[in-house]
Amino acid sequence: MAVRLNKYLADRKLASRREADRLIAEGKVLVNGKKATLGQQIGDDDIVRLAPGATKPRTYLAYYKGVSIITHSPSEGEVDVITRLKKDYGLSGLFPIGRLDKASEGLLIITDDGLITGPLLDSENDNEKEYEVTVDKPVTIGLLKQLALGVNIEGYKTKPALAVPKGRNVFRLVLTEGKKHQIRRMCAALGWQVDNLKRVRIVNIELGKLKPNQYRKIVGKELKDFLKALGMV
Repeated sequence: MAVRLNKYLADRKLASRREADRLIAEGKVLVNGKKATLGQQIGDDDIVRLAPGATKPRTYLAYYKGVSIITHSPSEGEVDVITRLKKDYGLSGLFPIGRLDKASEGLLIITDDGLITGPLLDSENDNEKEYEVTVDKPVTIGLLKQLALGVNIEGYKTKPALAVPKGRNVFRLVLTEGKKHQIRRMCAALGWQVDNLKRVRIVNIELGKLKPNQYRKIVGKELKDFLKALGMV
């Protein structure tokens, strides 16, 4: 669905609509590699970029979300990622890209750069996300083969994946899509229940030695490679 470019930029918290119009008028907004025009509308397949220096430098964090912490929209009595970051580290103006359910843990990308949302989350871009999955009974070759080939979950067959054993009840799973509760539903459809689910990698960004509620900045070559993989540089 088409949307005005200034609204697109404002929705991603990159600028107010007025500021977006100024950036467009100054030739600092590119759509599909060409300078945008005031009033321009864009569709889902258009690639929007800001010229270097158009806005303040962006922040990119690798953050370890712990079990029971909410990614978005907490209910009464629940704690979300952004509240933890503000309370414990004084960070504000940031938001998570994508989500992990309440019972899962691991890597989230936290940023103030809304332009990476589409390129990172669009399943057609085949961005890899890697998970460490612990299940309720021993992992079998049959389970791994089925996960790799794709699993029918409520009428939808998941895309091919990479499944590698890591222990008696543990395996690594690499997906290029992110349906709601996908891994839990895939395993349940094959007769296994997930006891623990940890995301350990998004594209080239790894969880590494982070512990729950810790973060590190994504900078240098790691950031450049990440943005390049998303088609942003």
